[in-house]
Amino acid sequence: MTATTTDPPAARPLAVPGGSRRRSGRRRQMSLLVTALAVLLACGVASVTVGSRFVAPEALWHSLFGGDRTSIDAVIVWQLRIPRTVLAVLTGAALAVSGAVLQGVSRNPMADPGLLGVNAGAALAVVLSIQLFGISTPAGYVTGALVGAAVVAALVVTFSSLGARGGRRGSGESGVTLVVAGMAVTALATAVIQLLSLRDSTTFDQLRVWQVGAVSGRDLGTLATAGPVLLVGAVLVVVTARGVDALALGDEAARGLGQRTGRTRVLAVAGVVALCGASVALAGPIGFVGLAVPHLARLLTGPDHRRVLALSAVLGPCLLLAADVVGRVVHPPSEVPVGVLTAVIGVPVLLVLARRRAVAR
Repeated sequence: MTATTTDPPAARPLAVPGGSRRRSGRRRQMSLLVTALAVLLACGVASVTVGSRFVAPEALWHSLFGGDRTSIDAVIVWQLRIPRTVLAVLTGAALAVSGAVLQGVSRNPMADPGLLGVNAGAALAVVLSIQLFGISTPAGYVTGALVGAAVVAALVVTFSSLGARGGRRGSGESGVTLVVAGMAVTALATAVIQLLSLRDSTTFDQLRVWQVGAVSGRDLGTLATAGPVLLVGAVLVVVTARGVDALALGDEAARGLGQRTGRTRVLAVAGVVALCGASVALAGPIGFVGLAVPHLARLLTGPDHRRVLALSAVLGPCLLLAADVVGRVVHPPSEVPVGVLTAVIGVPVLLVLARRRAVAR
């Protein structure tokens, strides 16, 4: 009799669904970024071509690459439209990224540079620079706005820590007191701005359009003045991105993950101050960009703070460029300031996002 042996079946490799999900998430994130960059490119082209004088695609090509800088179209493109477009891109990215950082640091979805008083502090410092010191240069505006933003940020953080003292660590109480302190400081700064501007007609005239928020009337030299400050703010935000992800879990959880919460929070707020101070000095206190854009980015890409930052840095310029283009054509030959349009666009978007989040819960 011949004995028969049965070999055990070969073991099948175990599937790793987690790795597949991670690869799928990375592909989705990349497709979102590519789509957002394509929209940004389209908005940039529209910003350069659309206005009181339309620049045809052929004329735009010759102005950019033809070497002729003396034609009317070339002068419009290089001296008016390109600086305006670059300013809108930088300001939109700075405000959107600042809003995302503040929402992560404070663990409050309503956190925004405007709501936390940074914009109002920068604006107050610019008004004081105009009235008390007669400063009228872009470099002076940037310096004053940075000082004002830093002072207000320090006050808000101090009041917030005093108000939250005695509360349970890691709770959402510190985030609430941060917003309340910011609202109080904003109200005070706004009242002082109105008082100073009404006392002096020259200050009022210089402040009237700037305070609404506009990206017109700037040249590349003005942008170069604020460029280093924006770069420093961007570096600080990128360096603290992983730490802000941990802060979103609460201070105790972040410390358990090895994060130095105080250092991370200070560096992140310093980055926000640099970004907001420079953008407010250049374009004025433009609202709702830092509030609505991070919500949209988070809805598209999930809660990962680094992904939210990357997408916000692209969606913010898209919103600001679109608002600026609409402001040029909605009431010709005059223009509607971009700050008005961002409020008109941002409020409905924010309401829709809030409604969707409520339904999702």
